[in-house]
Amino acid sequence: MFRFALSLLVLLVLALPLQAEVLLLDAITEEPPNSSAGLLRPERGESMQAVESRFGAPQSSAGPVGEPPISSWTYPGFTVYFEHDIVLRTVVHRP
Repeated sequence: MFRFALSLLVLLVLALPLQAEVLLLDAITEEPPNSSAGLLRPERGESMQAVESRFGAPQSSAGPVGEPPISSWTYPGFTVYFEHDIVLRTVVHRP
């Protein structure tokens, strides 16, 4: 009985990796083009003033936090991260 239980346990342990999910890395890293055909969004190096004039007031904002100060503005479809008052990165929201 002990050997049977041990064998069953070993088979279960070996079967675990076979049930792992597959990540599609290309789908994770793909972003729509930064154009009117894709999703128009701010680019690195733009000022807060330029972002607000092009996209309007953000839905919400956070920060600044840390040193250098990092803050973020959230718009429909993307979030803009600023270092001081310059765009550091724009991250597209995933559905």
